[in-house]
Amino acid sequence: MTPLAREGGIALIVLALLLGAPALFSSPAFEDFIIRLSALALFASSLNLLVGASGMISFGHGMFYGFGAYAFALLMQRTALSLLPAFLLTLGLTALAALLVGGVCIRLKTIYFAFVTLAIQMLFYSVIISWESLTGGDQGLRGGIPRRVIAGLDINHQRHLYQVCALLLVVGLFAMRHITASPFGMTLRMIRDNEARAAFLGIPLWRPKLAVFVLAAVFAALGGVLASLFVSGAYPELADWPISGQAIFAVMLGGIESFLGPLAGSAILLALNDIFTRITEYHGLVQGGVILLFALGLRRGVLDFLRRDRARGEAASR
Repeated sequence: MTPLAREGGIALIVLALLLGAPALFSSPAFEDFIIRLSALALFASSLNLLVGASGMISFGHGMFYGFGAYAFALLMQRTALSLLPAFLLTLGLTALAALLVGGVCIRLKTIYFAFVTLAIQMLFYSVIISWESLTGGDQGLRGGIPRRVIAGLDINHQRHLYQVCALLLVVGLFAMRHITASPFGMTLRMIRDNEARAAFLGIPLWRPKLAVFVLAAVFAALGGVLASLFVSGAYPELADWPISGQAIFAVMLGGIESFLGPLAGSAILLALNDIFTRITEYHGLVQGGVILLFALGLRRGVLDFLRRDRARGEAASR
């Protein structure tokens, strides 16, 4: 069995478990958590597609998360498009926006790339706040998402939205895994590890960099669409710079070197937020302290720590 077939089988099993879970135990809180996890995990994993696979550290990746949320909400509110065409058009518009932004950014060195992406996100956020007639300004798009039916599923119901989010989460992660394991992914890692050697071998550096920048933006927008469906609209917080910080926290918390690290980090981040918001009004301070303990104690992401610890154990037993 090829690695792709094996991973595809695992993805189908996970999807079956997620879709079957509500039949075994009905828990609106669990469904709510998976919906939010789907949006954040796709977003964080798309960031790690840049950071882990190609070494491009973006501080402004949240602009595409917010762009996806706003573009989808606007298309649903201001046009007669049904959900699926609006969804596909949102991803296409995001790819076009990423092509323009990436064309400017990818030729910059690491630190300049990081801060220019952040500057562009802050510009995008300013446009959202200022253009009230289109975006609703600081009140956001509060008109809801109409025509919420896809493939016979009315996603006004939480259970149906949960099923759609679970499907897109598994499909999105599997697609990103396939990208990183492909020859294209190997090219990205070669550029990440030694740009000079890759250039000497005749690889045009800007092409794979621009391609992965666009792909990462599309997957981030996918997370933004799910967030828009969850909140039934779009709000400036979905495009502000702290949302990029959440994705960075999730990647660092779960592990940069492990493909599922961003998923694990997203789950930990959401769980900590849910717990601490219930027990203290200073939840941000307490949550930051716990994340700091993780960072200082493990000195790497959770899955990276477990994987290296397991490798050391296997080496010692030989």
